Amino acid sequence: MNAPTDRHPGAARTAHASLFTPLRVGRELRLSNRLAVAPMTRVSATADGHATPLMADYYEAFAAGGFGLVITEGIYTDKAYAQGYLFQPGLADDAQRDAWRTLVDRVHAHGGRIVAQLMHAGALSQGNPYRTGTKGPSAVLPAGQQMAFYRGEGPYRLPDAMSADDIAQAIEGFAQAARRAQEAGFDGVEIHGANGYLLDQFLTAHTNLRQDRYGGSLENRLRVTAEVIQAVRQSTTQPFVVGVRSSQGKVNDFTHKWEGGEADAAQIFGTLGALPIDYLHTTEFEAWNAAFGAPGASLAALARRHVSVPVLANGSLHEATQAAGMLARQEADFVSLGRGALTHADWPLRLRAGQAHETFDRGLLAPIADLANAARHRTARAEAK
Repeated sequence: MNAPTDRHPGAARTAHASLFTPLRVGRELRLSNRLAVAPMTRVSATADGHATPLMADYYEAFAAGGFGLVITEGIYTDKAYAQGYLFQPGLADDAQRDAWRTLVDRVHAHGGRIVAQLMHAGALSQGNPYRTGTKGPSAVLPAGQQMAFYRGEGPYRLPDAMSADDIAQAIEGFAQAARRAQEAGFDGVEIHGANGYLLDQFLTAHTNLRQDRYGGSLENRLRVTAEVIQAVRQSTTQPFVVGVRSSQGKVNDFTHKWEGGEADAAQIFGTLGALPIDYLHTTEFEAWNAAFGAPGASLAALARRHVSVPVLANGSLHEATQAAGMLARQEADFVSLGRGALTHADWPLRLRAGQAHETFDRGLLAPIADLANAARHRTARAEAK
């Protein structure tokens, strides 16, 4: 068991009080606390990308459990090359939009706020019924193997290099998906610029060999992300929140680091911070560790130096002391939990009550990381006790 520092409820509230202070994001979005649910792929939508009642139960539980903000799993943005996984939800048409409405309303009914993460898989697509091939910045074979717990098998496919029209279509996909998210009642969107997906593929030198305005210098490799942010902002109306997620590591290249170290971080975060975003979400395996080797600042702390908007930190922060420490050291403004939230949808309420938190059970994500498998695993575990 991973227990709070003090099992007495009053002491727990005092020790981690900073996690329960309100936060404003953007012009008007007020969060009841500093605890968010991290985006986690659950491959539990219908085959045609519609959110389901089971998904509504899943997301509602986090709001009922005390999380101030819920960020959805990555949602594909168009019916060309965006989809990454079979049974991934979409916002690529109006029927998909409408399927989200009840889910969003159920989160709001508990006072929670919910943001849709918009994702284009690019070269890492391993399940897309709309296209037989994949496309990325350049024709570079992705490292690693497809992820079996998202129904993938074997090596990734060699992508075709995107044309200028392909890039324009992808940018427009983000913009239209954001518009639909606002129409569905979401409080905002998070543009997925991390973890090796399309926007990160453009950012990364070895997967972006282009010689046009989208390749070469770091400024050029950030250009698609900048254009996506601008397009999303233009397609939505204030006070709709627009965030962006950034990382070094990738789902297929876990230990990747930015080649230029802190200098690259300064340029990347400085560029993002000058764009019309409302928060920046950084993710590392352990959020508090030095981004480029000790001694040094964490990735979240580096982001906070270069942006004026709130920084959301992610990475093994299911230990409340580590989460509160990020705020106390002013390395982040709020934190997101993945494994902790999967273990206990009511993680915030348990912390406030001084209750113990169990260790994450990887059986919740194996053999398939969908909600049906998680339900079966929980039932089997309960029956075995």
